Amino acid sequence: MSTLILIRHGQSVWNQENLFTGWVDVELSDQGRAEATAAGERLKALGLHVDKAFTSGLRRAQNTGRLVLEAMGQGDLDQEVAWQLNERYYGALAGRNKKQTAEEFGEEQVHIWRRSFDVRPPAGESLKDTLDRVLPFFNDHIIPATKTFDTVLVSAHGNSLRAIVKELDGISDDDIPGMEIATGVPLIYTMEDGKPTKKEICEA
Repeated sequence: MSTLILIRHGQSVWNQENLFTGWVDVELSDQGRAEATAAGERLKALGLHVDKAFTSGLRRAQNTGRLVLEAMGQGDLDQEVAWQLNERYYGALAGRNKKQTAEEFGEEQVHIWRRSFDVRPPAGESLKDTLDRVLPFFNDHIIPATKTFDTVLVSAHGNSLRAIVKELDGISDDDIPGMEIATGVPLIYTMEDGKPTKKEICEA
């Protein structure tokens, strides 16, 4: 038996401003840093000790993982960086205000870009595209880690974690776009031989 902890990065400065972010390498907001530290404190209170940590190639996920580990008293544990865990690439939408984009293109079109499973925004990735790059890394590296280490931490993004949760929970293509993953709230899976047997949401 092992533990897999998934955490979406804390609020970023572009989350705060309601901007499409994707692969743009923005920092955490003050709230986001506080969310990450609080998450680490809750995990420590559960008696968890991380043995292996993964994160994406983007600073907001890396800094979230670092703050979580520091709050757990494990600031010296290195995180393995993998670009495959990056957020969905939003292409031409990156940096645009979500409300203004809806006013320009129509709410229905923007909803399709954001929430459909296999429709790409202009020059960007669909959720399916994101899943197709995240899952091979997850299955080749993270699942084996859960068989080797007692506790594995993955600090990543809303859409890259959606791909992982879709796999672990067996969520359909139709249902996964509507699933929300909150910033800074750990999802804790109990794993046995690479398969989940229990899931908890570690909320405040």
